[in-house]
Amino acid sequence: MCGIVGVLGQNEVAPLLVEALKRLEYRGYDSAGIATLNDGHLDRRRAVGKLVNLSDLLVHDPLAGKSGIGHTRWATHGAPTLTNTHPHRAGPVAVVHNGIIENYRELRAELASAGIAYHTETDTETVALLAQHHLDKGASPEEAARATIAQLEGAYALCFLFDGEDDLLIAARQGSPLAIGHGDGEMFVGSDAIALAPLTDRVTYLEEGDFAVLTRTSLRITDAQGTPATRPMRQTHIDSARVDKAGHKHFMAKEIAEQPTVISEALGAYLNGENGTITLPEGGINFAGLERITMVACGTAYFACVTAKYWFEQLARLPVEVDVASEFRYREPPITEGTAALFVSQSGETADTLAALRYCEGEADIILSVVNVDESSIARESDLALPIHAGTEIGVASSKAFTCQLTVLLLLALKAAHARGHLSEDGLRAYLVAMRSLPGMLNEALGIEEDVRGLSQELSKATDVLFLGRGLMYPMAMEGALKLKEISYIHAEAYASGELKHGPIALIDEKMPVVVFAPKDALFDKTVSNMQEVMARGGKIILITDAAGAKDAGDGTWQTIIMPTIDPVLAPILYAVPAQLLAYHTAVAKGTDVDQPRNLAKSVTVE
Repeated sequence: MCGIVGVLGQNEVAPLLVEALKRLEYRGYDSAGIATLNDGHLDRRRAVGKLVNLSDLLVHDPLAGKSGIGHTRWATHGAPTLTNTHPHRAGPVAVVHNGIIENYRELRAELASAGIAYHTETDTETVALLAQHHLDKGASPEEAARATIAQLEGAYALCFLFDGEDDLLIAARQGSPLAIGHGDGEMFVGSDAIALAPLTDRVTYLEEGDFAVLTRTSLRITDAQGTPATRPMRQTHIDSARVDKAGHKHFMAKEIAEQPTVISEALGAYLNGENGTITLPEGGINFAGLERITMVACGTAYFACVTAKYWFEQLARLPVEVDVASEFRYREPPITEGTAALFVSQSGETADTLAALRYCEGEADIILSVVNVDESSIARESDLALPIHAGTEIGVASSKAFTCQLTVLLLLALKAAHARGHLSEDGLRAYLVAMRSLPGMLNEALGIEEDVRGLSQELSKATDVLFLGRGLMYPMAMEGALKLKEISYIHAEAYASGELKHGPIALIDEKMPVVVFAPKDALFDKTVSNMQEVMARGGKIILITDAAGAKDAGDGTWQTIIMPTIDPVLAPILYAVPAQLLAYHTAVAKGTDVDQPRNLAKSVTVE
């Protein structure tokens, strides 16, 4: 979602603000702007579209000043127009905001009754107008910001800049993440540590309800009750190289290629090489005492949970429910005794997933999370957080984070199976040996890229694509369909292969490509029968299988992609690669914006 940056610097801040905003592009946006103080006077520049438009504007109409705020906006209230672009200004105050002010209509009505007009369609302008209103009544900037925030309902990360206050930034968070960066005689605000990485590696993460007053030499925080609070300063370890494309055309291509490396790192973090066991962070989990697991996530992370459901139920004999986070708490599910609640989120800040976690607090026996950001809200609020060690992922369409999520979830399922007596020491050891081979297998799987590239040229001409899979390949079909939709804008649907005759077969004709994930496993023959039904009606089958599967499937497919042979339990991690490559190269063939597809955001921090 929206990206926020603020700088109290020693040098001109406009270039620093723009550079920091570039590092937040991955969050998704449709306009951008900055505001600075020059000789105590507030001014701003804004542009619709990509950051290059703002950069061009600043060349022709520069902004001076050593204090400033910046923003990349993902439109919620109001179209992506110049008028609606942040920073929003009301007289002597400028504001940038991530989140949604739910009571902005009521606040607007109050302001209107006081004779204060608004000029945009946004909820954020209300924040600026309220602050101006309090300033006009004699409040200091800090008092005006506090009074404004006290009136807000909803989710927000906010940063205020005031006329005549060259050494002051005010920040606050409720429901949306915000970090404070510490420099030498400088202070920074950012939506996340990635934005601040070139400026500082010393970061303080604000907690829910925190209000922060920054000068160049000080940071003062009060909590939701207005009590002075101390938050730890942590040293981040974000590798700047991982936020570059490293010679690839797109971040997504780089992140697909990084999967062997990051999965190796994830395995190294959890596998004890000396005795062939799985080591979890301190505290662990009493799997033997659990009756069920409730898993909650959104998007690609949801498909990782659906895959994990098969693993936990088949290997550990532990019942699993999987829910879409945006629906979970609204149906008010009962959390019974013996339930572990597990939440999966790349960013650890996904608003719906975080709300679902809070619904389970005090109800579930243990709250677990599988996250990529150790200091995220979901990680901090979990009883046990399991990092996936994927490193920074910039592409909006998740690739390496997905396979790392799968890897950690499979390790967790194996740990549960052993703890519950459904997997012997020898059986566990055999699976772990197979998992250690995953990085090499992924490297081999990446060798299909040229075949996929050629196929994607044809696939890019399609208007609809069907994805099929059975068992562990069913969630992979869903993930493949989502990937194709989100970056190539081709309509795609996924079904369990056995459901083909219950409706989707009506769509089949000679123009309909059908992607089938079918390694040679126990369900292969049934999947081949479903393929024959498609081919009998002129459908164009793209079969993704191994050598044995290709041999047994026979002739008649439109295209066949041969994957390395792997244990069926591990197959989802490997078969994510063709799903990703197929979507990526189809999007490239169509010329869409692969890393920042339209209307999408990397981190969805509002409902």
